[in-house]
Amino acid sequence: MGRIAVIGAGMGAMAAAARLAVAGHRVTVYERTETYGGRVRRFERDGFAFDTGPGLLPLPAVYRDLFVKTGKEPLEACVELVQVDPSERHVFADGTAVSLPNASRAGVVAALDDALGSGAGQRWGDFLVRAREAWDRTRRPLLEEPLWPNWQVLAEREPYPSVPHRKLLRTRRATTLAEIGAWELRDERLAALLNSHALAYGLNPRDTPASAAVLPYLEHAFGTWYVRGGIRELARAVYERCVQRRVEFVFGAEVTAVPAKDGRAAGVELADGGVVDADHVVAGVDPVRLETLTRLAGCRLDAEGDVRADPESARPGRLTVLLALRGGPEAGTVHRTVVHAPDDETELDLLTAPGGDRPVRPTVTVLRPDDPALRPDDDHESVVVSAVLSRDAGWEKDSTVRACTDLLLEAAEAAVPGLRQRLIWHETRLPEPTAGAAPGPEEIPAPALAAGKGRFLHPANTTRLPGLYRVGGWSHPGGGLPHAGMSGALVAGLIVEGPEFRGSQ
Repeated sequence: MGRIAVIGAGMGAMAAAARLAVAGHRVTVYERTETYGGRVRRFERDGFAFDTGPGLLPLPAVYRDLFVKTGKEPLEACVELVQVDPSERHVFADGTAVSLPNASRAGVVAALDDALGSGAGQRWGDFLVRAREAWDRTRRPLLEEPLWPNWQVLAEREPYPSVPHRKLLRTRRATTLAEIGAWELRDERLAALLNSHALAYGLNPRDTPASAAVLPYLEHAFGTWYVRGGIRELARAVYERCVQRRVEFVFGAEVTAVPAKDGRAAGVELADGGVVDADHVVAGVDPVRLETLTRLAGCRLDAEGDVRADPESARPGRLTVLLALRGGPEAGTVHRTVVHAPDDETELDLLTAPGGDRPVRPTVTVLRPDDPALRPDDDHESVVVSAVLSRDAGWEKDSTVRACTDLLLEAAEAAVPGLRQRLIWHETRLPEPTAGAAPGPEEIPAPALAAGKGRFLHPANTTRLPGLYRVGGWSHPGGGLPHAGMSGALVAGLIVEGPEFRGSQ
């Protein structure tokens, strides 16, 4: 079997490493930081602990499959999974609030009817039926198979079905999420509910294809889960599974180049001058950095006609504020609350453009895990507040960071009773910028979506340099914890079985 060099210790990279090690390969992971997990990180201070990346796990079957395929202990023997119920609470701009039960269409329909008025739940339920049709049409090519060579078919064909309109005596097909909200849901609050699933990935509903209806459907059909101790515990479990399978990790090792020999990837070069030979290289890095790493190989990874990242596109990012509170969570605390923007149209206007002197309050997500592992004792609480904002809003100014932090705290008061009086300290998280980049919220890779002229697909796991593979959120099938795990399975399949690999059956 071969030698595999993996660049980065993100979730997708570790998923690939564990599977490849089980197949008999000798796998070494080179991570430039001092820990594993990629975006799945933890911050600790004064006995408080916070997930600074994803806070919930949809579609846990992806990681169940990883643990089944890589060892005797199942996922549930390594972490404690808890189904979150209600799945989320929504506080709309008009003050209306609704809590949605987890993985129950009938329960969601009833809750929406009670909160928003008769008929609202039925319209959302009918939408979920159509979303399931889009899911059934795209699940396999977008999640379970390597990206098709003729991926243009996915780019051009909208899988979300058209809807009959009696008054028009014809059908009308929505092409964006915004059109679904206006034409089919016909309620600003239902539209905001739909939009929040796109905003969570930095997607603007105005130009996001209707196929993104699969995002709320995925949570509805498979439920929303929490890992006791924080999602960081999932990263720990995957890391330990890798170590058990004899994957070697080298931390503090920055890869600076992927050299080629005889027309294929031949290993990695490290910042300390070392060169490591490998038969295959798996890169869990963003496309811009990967292009830099392969420049010395003289191979342009993406040619005309390929799916490739658009370096000119402006993408928003996620700003996170960590709250240490005195007083424990009250009875019946909802794990996730979405506090919608008071002016959603202005929010969408500013997603990819700088605002004025004063930022506008965005849609804010408040996570309140009732988990003793994340607080000093039962008389305290740790809370994570986040929002998606433009990355071009002057984040180098302390005044911008302070103003946006205040807006997030203002919104969080709708989810946390007495927040200001309970607040001990807070910390606003801006990721360290890469060399030459301006500071700002962390950019969010979105899941791959059909239609939209291919702008919502991600580069294939294979590259034009034989022996070099992409893995993780910036490659097919895109961002999110389940998608990262799927990318690891796809890369392992391509290396073990070769180009003929067509995904799990």
